[in-house]
Amino acid sequence: MAIATINPTTGETVKTFSPLEDREITTKLELAQQAFEQYRQTSFQQRSQWLQQAANILEQEKANFAKIMTLEMGKTLKSAIAEVEKCALVCRYYAENAPDFLADVTVKTDASHSFIKYQPLGIILAVMPWNFPFWQVFRFAAPALMAGNVGLLKHASNVPQCALAIEDIISRAGFPNGTFQTLLIGAAKVANLMADDRVKAATLTGSEPAGASLAAVSGQQIKKTVLELGGSDPFIVLESADLQLAVSTAVTARMINNGQSCIAAKRFIIAETIADQFEKMLLAKFQTLKVGDPFADDTDIGPLATPDIRQELDHQVKIARENGAKILTGGSVLADMPGNFYSPTIITDIPLNHPIAKEEFFGPVALLFRVANIDAAIKLANDTPFGLGASAWTNNESEKKRLIQEIEAGAIFINSMVKSDPRLPFGGIKRSGYGRELSIQGIHEFVNIKTVWVK
Repeated sequence: MAIATINPTTGETVKTFSPLEDREITTKLELAQQAFEQYRQTSFQQRSQWLQQAANILEQEKANFAKIMTLEMGKTLKSAIAEVEKCALVCRYYAENAPDFLADVTVKTDASHSFIKYQPLGIILAVMPWNFPFWQVFRFAAPALMAGNVGLLKHASNVPQCALAIEDIISRAGFPNGTFQTLLIGAAKVANLMADDRVKAATLTGSEPAGASLAAVSGQQIKKTVLELGGSDPFIVLESADLQLAVSTAVTARMINNGQSCIAAKRFIIAETIADQFEKMLLAKFQTLKVGDPFADDTDIGPLATPDIRQELDHQVKIARENGAKILTGGSVLADMPGNFYSPTIITDIPLNHPIAKEEFFGPVALLFRVANIDAAIKLANDTPFGLGASAWTNNESEKKRLIQEIEAGAIFINSMVKSDPRLPFGGIKRSGYGRELSIQGIHEFVNIKTVWVK
């Protein structure tokens, strides 16, 4: 895949970039290792100051950074601005909390003094996706840098200007040269990077195949990985739920980022007693959504990031239709518009025994299921290879307890949509990956948790 900015709204190639040659990659690796030897000695106070300055830059220049995101991958400008603001938030969170998260922890034993010490590992490779091109990187970079690690970023090939902008932000914030570098390379170069002894671990957010590939390579090298992969998140609505709030939240939860989010609600599992009403209300809201120029203030849904993503989504919808599913609205490429636009779509009557009922649809497509009771809802919610997040709506206390206990996911949100928050760990189970980002658990993923015993 070429490394290029291709405007998904128009299909125009805006700018192309030459991939790094092997000798250039070697130079950057050498610089990263040299930087780590010095950077690991810096104080938490100094790192915090640099990270706070990165947050200042993000906030002061958020409009410019948002425009780059919208240009490269098509998210609405208003959502891109919110993404930059969230990046500043995670920087400030770790700048303020990392010293406590990584402080020595005394453990009483029969030693004179025994404690747990947290130390950086070295160079961490981040393989990041295009859908949240700033947030995905900063939620890795903020804790990694505060822990004393240095970062190498292999970003998605369709967001090179975002990748370079992030490197520039971290540099301008005052972090030493080589502490965080962007590598404009293709996926084929990742294996060689992981084989280099100087690279100590890797984190990847992306597709199942990408995650499996990195995990295999890292396993051969016996190196730590954190994987955040796909999701087919359930959105369960039971009879006692606030239906009006559930429906309005359902639209937001499905259409976030033009429907291209791993934690977007994708499978809507509705109690039979309220299913007709929910369906009617959801359909009405879908039909009022405005698809168009992501730079326009009144646009709800912009283009999908690439033609291939739109083609794959349309293929999935066609398979569903061919196997007896019903298209309530949408279900087609918007061929009269330039760019990668797809109509907001609701699909019902999906055969449960078909793989399509369990797959991830990465775009503005909602799958609607009806269930008799909470038992059926939980069974259907868990009947997927994924386990990232789940949203469940009920005002019944016993149902809340069952959903919290029995839903198989890395997170469950009761009466709210699934979202990431720097204060809470984020990640999945099953084929949605392993490991955690954010909170104290996230910063502990890439440190040496060293036992110290003094007699």
